[in-house]
Amino acid sequence: MSHQTLSTILFLVFVAVTLGITFWASRNTKDATDYYAGGRSFSGAQNGLAIGGDYMSAASFLGIAGIIALSGYDGFLYSIGFLVAWLIALLLVAELMRNSGKFTMADVLAFRMSPRPVRTAAGVSTITVSIFYLLAQMVGAGALVGLLLGVTSPTGKALTIVGVGVLMIVYVVVGGMKGTTWVQIVKAVLLMGGATLITLLVLGHYGFNLSALLGDAAAKSGKADQFLIPGLKYGTEAQGLAGKIDLISLGLALVLGTAGLPHILIRFYTVPTAREARKSVLWGIGIIGVFYLLTLVLGFGAAALVGGKAILAQDKAGNTAAPMLAEAIGNAIFGSVGGTILLAVIAAVAFATILAVVAGLTLASSSSFAHDMYAHVFKRGNVTDKEEILVARISAFVIGAVAIGLGILAQGQNVAFLVALAFAVAASGNLPAILYSLFWKRFNTVGAVSAIYGGLGSALFLVIFSPVMSGTATSLIPDANFAWFPLSNPGIVSIPLGFLAGYIGTRLSKEYNAAKYAEIEVRSLTGVGAEKATEH
Repeated sequence: MSHQTLSTILFLVFVAVTLGITFWASRNTKDATDYYAGGRSFSGAQNGLAIGGDYMSAASFLGIAGIIALSGYDGFLYSIGFLVAWLIALLLVAELMRNSGKFTMADVLAFRMSPRPVRTAAGVSTITVSIFYLLAQMVGAGALVGLLLGVTSPTGKALTIVGVGVLMIVYVVVGGMKGTTWVQIVKAVLLMGGATLITLLVLGHYGFNLSALLGDAAAKSGKADQFLIPGLKYGTEAQGLAGKIDLISLGLALVLGTAGLPHILIRFYTVPTAREARKSVLWGIGIIGVFYLLTLVLGFGAAALVGGKAILAQDKAGNTAAPMLAEAIGNAIFGSVGGTILLAVIAAVAFATILAVVAGLTLASSSSFAHDMYAHVFKRGNVTDKEEILVARISAFVIGAVAIGLGILAQGQNVAFLVALAFAVAASGNLPAILYSLFWKRFNTVGAVSAIYGGLGSALFLVIFSPVMSGTATSLIPDANFAWFPLSNPGIVSIPLGFLAGYIGTRLSKEYNAAKYAEIEVRSLTGVGAEKATEH
C-alpha cells in the first residue's frame, strides 16, 4: 500500500472520529454559554490540553521544523519566542480575563466604557488577527497534501485548501465550543505522541548523542558551522542593521502576541473557576514547553537526515520538513514500509493539527462577530441566545470563505512566518487595550478605540509596505516593488504605537468611571461577580 493511500485512510479515520465527537457535542449545546464557552464545564487539565491543541498549530509543527532545518540556530528563536510568550499570558492576562469577562475579549473592554465603539473595534481586531492566523493554517494544509498525494499543481493545492475550509466550518457550525474543545484535546494527544515518537527515533539513530546530531545537521546543511550560530536568517551582512532590528521585532511580536490572541483568550472562559484557569495554563505551558523542545530535534533531524536541498525541492518555504523527516527516519530504521507508515501517521497528525486550530480560530472570530457586533452593537443587547448562535454560525461560513480565498493566494510563504505576522497584529492592537483596561484606572473609551485601531492600523500599514508584500522573490506580489519599510515583522514599531495611541486617546478624553474600574479590579482579582457578567 502506498503512503498516499495509507495517510488518506488515517486522515479520514481522524475526520470521522472528530465529526462524531462534534455531532455528539452539538446535542449538549443548549444555550450561548454552551456554544461559546463549552458550558464552562472543562477541568483545568482538559482545558490545558485544549490550549496546547489550540496553540501548537501548523506553524509550530511544520513551520518551525522547516525554519530550523533551513536556517539552523535562527529558526530556534521561533520555538523560544512561542514558549516564553506563555509566561506573559499566565502572569498578566489568563486569570484576570477569566474573572472579568464572559465569552469574548470585548466583554472585558466594554465593561467600563461606552460599549458600542469598543465592541466594534474589538470585533474588527479579532477577525483581522484570526484571518491572518487562518491564512497560515491553510497554506500548511496545501503544502502537506502536495507532499502526501503528490499534488504539485496550484489547482490541486487550492482544492485541498477548499476541503479544509469546508471541514472546519462544519466543526464550528455544528459543535460550537464543546465540539471544538474535544477536537483540540484529541489532536493535542496525537500531536504530542507523533512528535515524541519521531524525536525518540531520531535521537536513538544518533545514540542519544545531541552533538552527533547537530554536527551531522551542520555538515548536511551545506552551511558548515554557520548553521549552529546566529546570523543565517537574521542579521546577515547583506541585511545589515535592518536584519538585526527585524530579529528584535520578531521576538517582541512572538513574546507579546500570545496574550492578545483572541482564540487563546476565549479558552480561559471554558473553565468554571479562576483556579482552574490558572491550572489550565500550567498544563498548557507543560505540554507546549515539551513540544517546543521536540521541535529542536525535529528541525535539526530534518537537516541531518533529509537535507536542505531535498526540503526546498518539495516546498520552497520548508513547510514539509517534519513529514519528510518521518519518512527518512522510518526508512533508515524500519525499511520502506516503516517509512511509509511513519510519513502517513505524521502527515495525518499534522492535518489534524491544522483542522483543530482552524476550528478554534473560526469559532473565535464568528463568536466575536455574533456576540460583540451583532448582539451588542447592532441589536443593543435585545437578542435571544438562539438568534445569536444562528448569527455565529452564519458568520463562520463567511469567515471560512474569506480564509479559503486568502489561503489560496498565500501559498509559498513559510507558515511560522505568517503566524508571526498574526502575533504582531495581536500584540499591537489587542494587548495594549487589554493591559490598560485591566491595570490603568484612567483608561476610557477613546483610549481603547485608539489603542486597537492605532496598533492594528499601523501593523497592517507597515506589512503592506514591507518585503512581505513586494520586492523579493518570496513576497506575496514578487513582480512589484513598493516596499519602503525594511522590516518583515512590524512589531518593533507598531506595538509601541498601539500603547502610545491608547495613552494619547485616554488623555484627550475627559470620560472616566472610577466606580466601574473599582468593580472590574475586584472582579478580575477575585472572580466575585463574574457569573453575573454572563447574564447581561
